[in-house]
Amino acid sequence: MTAPDPSRGPRVVDAHVHFVPPGYVGDDDSERFRPRIVLHSGHQAEVRLAGRVMDSVLGEFSRPEVLLDELAATGADAAVLSPWVSTLPVGRDDEAAATLCRLQNQAMAEVVRAGAGRFAGLAALPLQAPALAAVVLAEAMAAGLAGAELPAIAEGRGLGDPTLEPLWDAADELRALVFVHPGSHGLSVELLGEHYLWNAVGNPVETAFSAAQLVMGGVFDRHDDLRILLAHGGGVLPSVASRIGRAWRRRPESRVHTSLEPEESIRRFYFDTVLHDVPLLRSLVEFAGADHVLMGSDHPFDMGVDDPVGAVRSLGLSESDEVAVLGGNARRLAFPAGAPR
Repeated sequence: MTAPDPSRGPRVVDAHVHFVPPGYVGDDDSERFRPRIVLHSGHQAEVRLAGRVMDSVLGEFSRPEVLLDELAATGADAAVLSPWVSTLPVGRDDEAAATLCRLQNQAMAEVVRAGAGRFAGLAALPLQAPALAAVVLAEAMAAGLAGAELPAIAEGRGLGDPTLEPLWDAADELRALVFVHPGSHGLSVELLGEHYLWNAVGNPVETAFSAAQLVMGGVFDRHDDLRILLAHGGGVLPSVASRIGRAWRRRPESRVHTSLEPEESIRRFYFDTVLHDVPLLRSLVEFAGADHVLMGSDHPFDMGVDDPVGAVRSLGLSESDEVAVLGGNARRLAFPAGAPR
């Protein structure tokens, strides 16, 4: 791949791109955590996982060169690649999950190394075994990945669960970028199975719940250098931030684990721009600050943003703030110093 031309100015980085590295693609339709990708006449025709055809996948999922072309059509010339959340091996035993994560991480690191500065990558972790997950995170970052993607809720456990402290210790020490992404189970609420509401409504609520649990569980009290990026603009978190603060000030059970004002902790999160609403995105930038918002598309899924760069440019931000949101923040958090800009 050819490195970006520095004369083009600041790079535009899509910070929310899901990708299945070629070395992790499976060859069996029934595999639970390794998808099979079917090509017809050189084009991606189907993505299959656990015996199902995934009709929500609308773009390139596994070929780096084709992905770059699709991103370029939106105005982006680099990306932070994260696993498809369905490939995170939640529900497997500890060692089997770690093996799958290491295989996926190795394949992702190979894509990053071959990408000539166009890609940063995030790891999969065996979240069910927090101490082991910390080890796998360190291995992945030593191999060149920038951090990890975590499901917002795994096996009924949110990310503020105290058993996850070894992982947060490692993420803090390693200065890892941790991307929190909702799963595909609609909070296990049966009614959300109707009308695609598990995605349209369940996912934003799931992200907000897990983020609020991190705040109220005191994770930010104990860790000064966490870099946590929330998918989909943080879900409904910004709209309930003051309500969470009200609970903390009024209810003693809300103050058991944290002495920090919740609004203060909430503004330590980073947020992507996948909101589908320009006025709401403008409000998010005002709420979080331009230095804490990263342009993203949720490529290649049906609920992604069609014109993520245009949405940011329509906000009327100052030049420095626009540069930060479009790529500067992602470069700072995910790309090694000296990577092409």
